[in-house]
Amino acid sequence: MSLLELGLLFGAVTLLFMFSGAPIAFALGGVALVFMYFFMPASALNTVTQNVYEEMASITLLSIPLFILKGAAIGKSRAGQDLYAAMHVWMGRIPGGLGIANVFACALFAAMAGSSPATCSAIGSAGIPEMRKRGYSPGFAAGIIAAGGTLGILLPPSVTMILYAVAAEQSLGRLFLAGIFPGLLLVGLFAGYAVVRYRKEYKVAHAEFLRTGAASALLSEETFTTREKFEMLPRVVPFVLLLVGVMVALYGGFATPSETAGLGALLALALIAVIYGVWRPRDVAPILSATLKESTMLMMIIGMSLLFSYVMSYLHISQSTAEWVVGMHLSKWVLLTAVLVMVILLGFFLPPVSIILMTAPIILPPLKDAGFDLIWFGVLMTIVMETGLIHPPVGLNIFVIKNIAPDIALSDIIWGVLPFVVLMLVAVVLICIFPGIATALPDAVMGVPALKH
Repeated sequence: MSLLELGLLFGAVTLLFMFSGAPIAFALGGVALVFMYFFMPASALNTVTQNVYEEMASITLLSIPLFILKGAAIGKSRAGQDLYAAMHVWMGRIPGGLGIANVFACALFAAMAGSSPATCSAIGSAGIPEMRKRGYSPGFAAGIIAAGGTLGILLPPSVTMILYAVAAEQSLGRLFLAGIFPGLLLVGLFAGYAVVRYRKEYKVAHAEFLRTGAASALLSEETFTTREKFEMLPRVVPFVLLLVGVMVALYGGFATPSETAGLGALLALALIAVIYGVWRPRDVAPILSATLKESTMLMMIIGMSLLFSYVMSYLHISQSTAEWVVGMHLSKWVLLTAVLVMVILLGFFLPPVSIILMTAPIILPPLKDAGFDLIWFGVLMTIVMETGLIHPPVGLNIFVIKNIAPDIALSDIIWGVLPFVVLMLVAVVLICIFPGIATALPDAVMGVPALKH
């Protein structure tokens, strides 16, 4: 069998397993085992566990369960509601302030929890009912929370970025720093859209009031005193201190990423124990259980994805595909566009974790040969994968929102998130035009890499 036929067969079998409905980890592992049995030496099957262990024996991957524990501790407390309430009070007078409050609350919570679904659930459970009570359309209320939740895989600490750093053999600290300004760019774009959308909905509500006399809650104004605003600050300060403490420990050179993850988990557990009284075994048990389940699921996907990549490499499928892409002599920007479009298409069916581990051996060598900074590309790829969390048919955040707001029609949620997909693609274009958005901060903090000199 020629290498081309083998590659096409490998792709076809992978799609067959994926569409069979099997969990992603077992689908990828199943494909790997089938091709090991038929196309690799018989002894290869005896080394499956060894290969998986060696691929996963990375100190960087150790940080993943610890960051998940930190996120579970924050997510299982009332931190989301408190963050949202404080943001609402401080931004209530701004046009579209309630929507902006949701964006900022999502950003802060995502930076602490590092999980998109957890951010959607924690902020959405308070934010969506509040927006609807004040007259915002259901689709917009759902869309802004779903989009805000995607920041969980861009703003550090991000499990997705940890895996990219491992797959691309790049500095995790530099990658975390590279995600901060693009994350703030998305926050600004989302907040700007919230203002524009509010003005549009306000005009519609005002016109309806003039026509029928029916006053929407959107037309009423809510004000808070200075005293009320400052009374809300204690709800936010401890969690901001947690975020700052973790970042200082990591970038101040006081701790490695894995040590920082452990520090963040311990500080999060201490905070919820002191602030919310979550310290009894029956209170902590759900946090540990959720951490164990999510970590096991994620590590299974990682292990099987790495085995899948190992088989592709052994059979020279990934290398040959990369060489074929290079041999096409595409201009660097056409190559980048083709890669990002492929990532978007894969996002229709796969989560970010699988996309990174499956595609890294194929797409990273051509991009590196074309002269692209892989840290910069990691940020672009993360933003593009964010869109996969809010566009159908998979769109994990869409279904999280549907779960916490079952009375909002699925079609309304989908139409509500589409403008944010467009805004994410606008951010990708801006980062391509102005790469310093992603590279300036890591270069300033950690120095310019030798390759850039």
